[in-house]
Parts: sequence; structure tokens; C-alpha cells
Amino acid sequence: MEQIGRIPLLGASPVVDCGRWPAKAFAGEVVPFEVTAFREGHDAIGVRLVLTDPDGESRVLPLAEAAPGTDRWRVLAQPDRAGSWSFRFEGYGDEFATWAHNAATKIDAGVDVELMYAMGRELLTAAASDRSRPAAERRYLTACATELARPDADRRALVDDARLAQIAAERPMFTLHAETETMPLRVERSRAGVGSWYEFFPRSEGAKKRRDGSWSSGTFRTAAKRLPAVAAMGFDVVYLPPIHPIGRAFRKGPNNTLDAGPNDPGSPWAIGSAEGGHDSIHPDLGTKKDFAAFLARARSLGLEIALDLALQASPDHPWVTEHPEWFTTLPDGTIAYAENPPKKYQDIYPVNFDNDPDGIRAEVLRIVRHWISFGVRIFRVDNPHTKPVAFWEWLIAEVTATDPDVVFLAEAFTRPAMMRTLAKVGFQQSYSYFTWRNTKQELEEFLTSISAETADYLRPNLFVNTPDILTEYLQFGGPAAYTIRAAIAATAAPLWGVYSGFELFENVARPGSEENIDNEKYEYKPRDFAAAEAEDRSLALLLGILNGIRRSHPALGQLRNLVLHHSEDDAILVYSKHLAGEFTTTGRPDTVIVVANVDPHSVRETTIHLDAAALGLAPGAAFHVRELITGAEWTWTEHQYVKLDAFTTPVHILEIVEAPDDV
Repeated sequence: MEQIGRIPLLGASPVVDCGRWPAKAFAGEVVPFEVTAFREGHDAIGVRLVLTDPDGESRVLPLAEAAPGTDRWRVLAQPDRAGSWSFRFEGYGDEFATWAHNAATKIDAGVDVELMYAMGRELLTAAASDRSRPAAERRYLTACATELARPDADRRALVDDARLAQIAAERPMFTLHAETETMPLRVERSRAGVGSWYEFFPRSEGAKKRRDGSWSSGTFRTAAKRLPAVAAMGFDVVYLPPIHPIGRAFRKGPNNTLDAGPNDPGSPWAIGSAEGGHDSIHPDLGTKKDFAAFLARARSLGLEIALDLALQASPDHPWVTEHPEWFTTLPDGTIAYAENPPKKYQDIYPVNFDNDPDGIRAEVLRIVRHWISFGVRIFRVDNPHTKPVAFWEWLIAEVTATDPDVVFLAEAFTRPAMMRTLAKVGFQQSYSYFTWRNTKQELEEFLTSISAETADYLRPNLFVNTPDILTEYLQFGGPAAYTIRAAIAATAAPLWGVYSGFELFENVARPGSEENIDNEKYEYKPRDFAAAEAEDRSLALLLGILNGIRRSHPALGQLRNLVLHHSEDDAILVYSKHLAGEFTTTGRPDTVIVVANVDPHSVRETTIHLDAAALGLAPGAAFHVRELITGAEWTWTEHQYVKLDAFTTPVHILEIVEAPDDV
């Protein structure tokens, strides 16, 4: 085992499982790089980061102690493009800093005065002889060394000379040197880390009920008419449930019943019929040409389409007859259907990845590349936790090796170890526990986890609802609950999502479940969005405002910068996001403060206590804020009274702005 060096460099970050997998970032993300570094005695040390881009070009960034006396050093860096980056830390004995500190202390105390000047002269003379330094810098060092030898000169001022300190910071004067091994950083495109998702079923958009009670399905042509409204609300990604043919055998009827009628469409996740499987389009939706036109319309509106990748089959899927070995045959000769007790999915056969793994891998890779050929670059993966992790690691690596811009979202509401490992092996995004974190304490713990504990590898997509999830908070919280959840999701993480119907406050659950009654998974559900907006029964305007706020404030496009603040009320959640000017396109800092009453049934008033440093402010200073939903403006302090009425104004989203001259 290699012995520890004279300047130990320990606990490097970001590192995932000791480097087994690369840490992750997205283009434009501000990443904290940290390491613990120290040496024996009292001499000063310096630490720097060497960050190398995909072209092999390196830049060197000095680290500063995160907090005095902790020996933990930190610097923020912003990888600006996708690709394979790498980094290492270097530590060194900082001879100039050691001399400057000792000289200032001793000279001011009248101790070893001439010795200190002599030591400084030797140090600067040696640095001036380094021909790798610019000529002007060498001349300045020589001049300073000469001055230190002159008793009649103002030698004491040179100890604190700003230019000397800058020279020493840019090109340190050191003897001892240590460095870590080089570590990987995988930087992916910005959409892998920042985006607003909207989910809808294309078959419901334009669906019409006939007089005899049967339905005509919506198509890609009719669904395309919904896209402008989605874009107008500011969403970036439209996610479609499976668009493939649906099996007839054991088809589910309304509300997940087992007795489907002849006109019931069935669940899109029961994939496969005589019309085809995962590489086919449901005939009711149209043709592949229609799908291509749908994609083109989305692109023209600035939207990306995400497709569902559900690796399972209905009993009618071509796989069942062509590859029966891909499923589990029970002792009675039947094929095992999917179960998640107490839920049963008789219309779905899960794939057995232990049977013919090479054949299954080849088929899935073929399917993914088939849809990539249409221009699809985002896949929402259904239940990845029920498939081997090694399979996903292989598939994502194979796909991104040829198409590095492809994004996979893991829909895995499962145990933390599995969720986190799926992210480590390659999933660019992950569903999270956000839907079930509703109290102030629950949310504070959750936000700390996603922004600090797992941010090096897991990017949470904060969906507020899904076809499977209608929480009690939404069922019984009224419109205030919908406003609160949307505001927190849109500001707490760079990724968030909405399932269609959320903006209409759909809150009636099927008895005994967390699912909407008359669930769209099993039937057509056309919605009259225009009428709801005209009658002020829609949250669409707020969703548009939230997405507009996200686009206007780069601080909200970051995950790791969330800071919790204190409030004296157990229902008032307070957090902020700050981005220094060096990381914004304008050069100006950006700060957003969110204050939310998470109890949708109450009026709350309290005092909140803000950490000024986390806001980029000097302690004790008053500052001007603008409420980004209402436009109201106030002057605030670190200790601020707030009143939040869940029935009128449950949330403040504030930006810090320059105060007008008359304030």
C-alpha cells in the first residue's frame, strides 16, 4: 500500500463509490469540488484543482478553506459542455504565504526583523530565476527582492503587497508537492439536468364518444393540437405513455376491472398485439409518418418528446410466441403475470432476464435505436427496479457510446439503495419520493438529501403527480395544495413534471387507492382545458408563470445550491438558491427565496430567519425583494415577518433586486 504523503489529500469529491462510477454533472452545472488537505506544523499550504475538458485542455483553479480550521478545501467550477471530463487535486507547501504570515507577525513584534527580510529576499530571488514565469513578473520579483535588502526602503509594505500576493496565488512558490489520482466526471447535455416535463395520453387528445357509447381514439394528428398549449405553459419535454399496440387478452376495463368491454382501450402498458410490439405504433394513433409529423411539430415549438420504455408484454405480444423463453413458465404451464402485491396486472407478462440474456439485450437495444432513428432522445423507463441493474448499466453504456445525448429517466419508486444504484450505473434522471414528502420536516430532509447527499450522481425529477399517484395531500388539500406542490417542485430542483389533469385540480381517487378514479390508464379522458381556463378552474396560468420564473432565474437551474433557512412556524418552509455572478451569462448574481405555507388549510404568520451569506449579502443589511408571482415589492431584513394565507397566497417566490433610489 502506498504511504501517505507529506501533504495528505483525502476525501476527494465529487467521487461516486470510490470511483467505481464517474460523478455526474450537466453542461452549465456549478459543481463543488472539495478535498481535505493539511500538513504537519504551522506552515501554510495551498490546494488547487486541475480540471480537464474533453479535448484535453486543463485549467487550474485555487481552492479556499470551506471553513477556517476544518482543513476542508473547496472551489466551484462550471463545466460548460458535455463530454468526458477529469480532475485531480494538487497540494503544496505555500512558501510565500508562510513567509508573509511569519514576517508580518514577527516584524510588527520587533522579533527577527532582518532575518524575515532576508528570508523574503531569498524566496523572491529564487522565484525570479524561474524562466517559466512571464518576464514582467520576474522583473517585479527582482525589484521587490532588491527593496527587501535596503534598510532605508519601506520594506514592511512589501509583506502585504497585493501584486506580490497575486503573483504567488497564480504561480505558487512551493517546495513540497502532492496530488491525487485523476478522477472522472461525466458531463451530459443540459436537458439531462434541467427541464419541465408534461405528461399526456395522445389517445385522449381529440377522443370523442359516439352516440352508441363507443369511442373514437385521439391520434397523433389531434394530439399535436395540444402541443402549443403545453409550450405556452413553458414546458420543455412532453412525455407520452407507451404508444404501441395494446393486447386483448385479459385487457383491463375502467378502474382496473377485469371485465373490459369490447370498446375499452386497455392499458398502454399492456404492450403488444397482432399489430406488433415495441417497435410498432398503435393503429388508432396513426402511422409512423404521423408520429414523425408529431415529432416535427413538437420540435417547431421547442419541445422534446420523451417515449416510455416498458420492458414487458401483453399475452398477445409477438415475443410470447416467438421467444417464450423470455418469460417465466409456472409449474402449471401458465406464464407468470406481473404483480406488485396487492396490485395484480393480469394483462402484463414480465420479462425474465435470466433466460437468454444475450437475446433480450440485443432486442431491447434494437428497439431503443429504432426510436432514436426517429429523433427521440429521451426515454422514461417504466419500473427499472424490476429488471437487473447490470442490464441497465450495459444498455445505457451501449446507447450513449453512439448517441451521448440520449437521456434515460428511471421511474423507480422503490427502496433507496436500488434507486440510488440505478442512478449510479447511468440513468440521467430519477423519479423521487417528492410526492410523499409534504410536511415541513419531511421536505427539509428530502431537499437536503437531493441537493447535497446524492447530487453527485442522482438527478431527481420532481413530478407532482402521475397516473398512478394521487396523494392524500392533493385529494384533500384543495387548490391550495396544488399551488403549493407546483411552486415547490418548480423551484426546488432543476427538473420537475406534471401529469395532465393536475392543472384542472383533478382530486377524486378510486376508493382505497392513490389513483384517480376513472383512471386514464384504462379509458379515454378528453379534457376541456379552454373551458376550465375561461371559468377560472385551471392552474395553467400559474404553471406558465412558474416555468417563466425558472427560465428567467439561472439559480433555479442548479441542484446543489439549495440552502434551508429557519422559520418559527412548523408549517413554513424557507429555502433559497443563489448563483454568483461569475456563473451567470449577465455577470450579475441571481438569488431566489421561496417561503411556502405547506399546510393547505391554514393562515400562518411567523418570523423567518435568513442566512445573509447564503444569499450573497452582508450580515445585517436590508435588501429589496420582488414577489415573482404577484409583482409586489418590499424591503426585507434577515429576520422577517411573513403572513401566508393558504387560500389566497400560500407561497412567496422572491428575487433579490437592487432597491429603487427612493427606498
